[in-house]
Parts: sequence; structure tokens; C-alpha cells
Amino acid sequence: MSSKIPSWLQQAQDAWSFRGQKRPGFAIEPGPGQESVWDYPRPPAMVPDSRHVIVKAGDLLIADSTATIRICETASPPAFYIPPQDVKLDSLAAAPGSSFCEWKGPASYWQLASGGSNEPIGWSYPNPLSGSEAVMGFFSFYPGRVECYVDGKRVRPQAGGFYGGWITDEIVGPFKGDPGTSGW
Repeated sequence: MSSKIPSWLQQAQDAWSFRGQKRPGFAIEPGPGQESVWDYPRPPAMVPDSRHVIVKAGDLLIADSTATIRICETASPPAFYIPPQDVKLDSLAAAPGSSFCEWKGPASYWQLASGGSNEPIGWSYPNPLSGSEAVMGFFSFYPGRVECYVDGKRVRPQAGGFYGGWITDEIVGPFKGDPGTSGW
């Protein structure tokens, strides 16, 4: 992508009033060992994470990694991105649809290859925008649609259906997607 971004994309990026520099008054104060999603930056931070991440659908192991990238973005629980070599690619098939993140670019969606539902269980960024190359080809998954674990503890899904944040005990919000957050 050229160094000049289109005006529509710049407007989308500029629309965020919260960018991690100052926690808003409605944010939950983190306790010892906790992080507030309101301290995460925009554009998001891409943080290597060596905790043990497992993704399953029933008895089917989809991914197993200790070399993930956690994307920490203002207002959202982090999503864990798993390198392709740690994903059982034969368990996935391309799913219909796409979306566009103002920071990461065009997303592709994935469903279980075994059939059943066309509902996406995960996504990837095959051609991310400049600044997000670290997750090129990595996969993330919806904890509300498949079982996602960090160090043996099952994560909770981010509300809202569209979002794919992984809520773990060390994260406090409130989170984008919760009731009343559509204006963030």
C-alpha cells in the first residue's frame, strides 16, 4: 500500500476519541495483575505472547501454540493470533464474507471444513495494512463459536457477535460490544 492512505480510511482512524492515552471515567480500575482495555493504544499494539493457546471444536483440535501475537486495541479484549504452522489448516475452509479493519485491513473468514455451518469460526489478514504485517497469515478465532483456552483456562467471548476478543481474568473493561457501547 502506498504511504498515503485514502481519505475514507484516515477518517475512520481519526474517528476514535479514545486512543489509550487517558483512561475514561467509566473504565473499570484494574487490580493487581490486571490490564484495562482502555490503556491499550490505537493503532493497536501487537504483542508476542508465549502462553499456551489451544483452540478446539468439540474433540477436534484446531490450533495449539506458544508463539501467538496478542492484539491489544483500545476498548476491546485482546484477540490472540496464531501462526499458520500451529493451525491444523485441513480443519478449516474459506467462509463467505469479508470485512475491513481500519488498522489491519481486509479480513478473510474461516469455517470448519467438516461442514455443518457456514458460520465463520475465525479470520485472518492475508494482506494486512502497513503496520500490521506481524499478523499476516496468522489466524484468530471467535471464543463464542469454538473453545479457546489460554494456559488451560477457557476464555470468554466478547459481546456483540461481530467482535472476536478473548476475555481472560486479567482484562477489565467495559468492552466494546457490551450493551450501550455502539457510540464508541
